[in-house]
Amino acid sequence: MDNRQARRLMERMGLNMTEIKNVKKVIIQTAEKEIHLEKASVYEIKTKEARIFQVTADNVTETAVAVPKFTEEDVALVMTSANVGRERAVAALEDANGDIALAILRLKP
Repeated sequence: MDNRQARRLMERMGLNMTEIKNVKKVIIQTAEKEIHLEKASVYEIKTKEARIFQVTADNVTETAVAVPKFTEEDVALVMTSANVGRERAVAALEDANGDIALAILRLKP
């Protein structure tokens, strides 16, 4: 099946495929890593319910992402429990390696 036949078949199935032009980079972010796709070719396939992206790339690099040791909820809890500002709460959590109870204890007089 050649490209023309494939396009006609997709049209009969209600799918519309178009190329997204001039793509410089595609970045996929997960909780653990980032995947960078350089010189990517991106096609968008539209259906009635969804949009699907097909990506191919010449150069792919992966980098690990630093996972935070605490959340914004943890910061808020330390702030209210120890009656301190955001900067002091974040610093205490960093010093306590994300341990909320230890951070609060270190901030209490």
